[in-house]
Amino acid sequence: MRHGKKTLAWRFRRAIQIVDATTIQLVANCIPWAKHRRRKAAAKCHLRLDLLSFLPRFAIVDTAGEHDSVRAPELCAGLHEGEIVIFDKAYVHFAHLGTLMDRGVFWVTRAKDNLRMKVKQRLPAHADPRILRDDLVVLQGVKTAKDYPPLVRRVTAQVEVDGKQRVMVFLTNNLAWSPVTVCDLYRCRWQIEIFFKQLKQTVQLVDFLGNSANAVKWQGWTALLGHLLLRFLAWRNTWTQSFTRRFT
Repeated sequence: MRHGKKTLAWRFRRAIQIVDATTIQLVANCIPWAKHRRRKAAAKCHLRLDLLSFLPRFAIVDTAGEHDSVRAPELCAGLHEGEIVIFDKAYVHFAHLGTLMDRGVFWVTRAKDNLRMKVKQRLPAHADPRILRDDLVVLQGVKTAKDYPPLVRRVTAQVEVDGKQRVMVFLTNNLAWSPVTVCDLYRCRWQIEIFFKQLKQTVQLVDFLGNSANAVKWQGWTALLGHLLLRFLAWRNTWTQSFTRRFT
């Protein structure tokens, strides 16, 4: 497959999956059940993408009103011990992260700006100057701490975004990886953005045949199925050009 996944995903020799969502804009005056913001309506596709195959493993098509973290347990229900899941901070819910730890699933995410933590142990400095801090931390100010991860690793690093250096804070439950590996894993999350871009370019989820909730959901599912079948054909025929050209 493309998108440079062999440089990291194949090195791990284990399943690496990415969780994220994309918003599907709808017409507010025709679809009032999907009201999202003032004078706007939208549906949302939550997806778990296999980084090795670049194929979806699980998807939910629903209204955009619910917070992303509400869908996290459903999206991660099919993960197995030893697998890796990567998601943005919108999906961070520490009770859910604690459940993943109990199941032996490794996760990598970003820390929210208002997250309260206390440093338990500062790990040795890394040779890479982009790694600013590597700490083991415990959560503070939580009411149900027994359900939360007892110990979390926090990696602070300088990351290049759109040609500019930004300081980002990453969280993981794996204490053995190099801090550079943690940063590289989170960088893989961008692959699901590429998937969503290809999906919208190929299936054109703009015009809907019906206005009911079921009609919109079924069209979303049909689009995902069509995209999946075409990607399978591209793999079967060893298609080497861009996927969008295969679709046309």
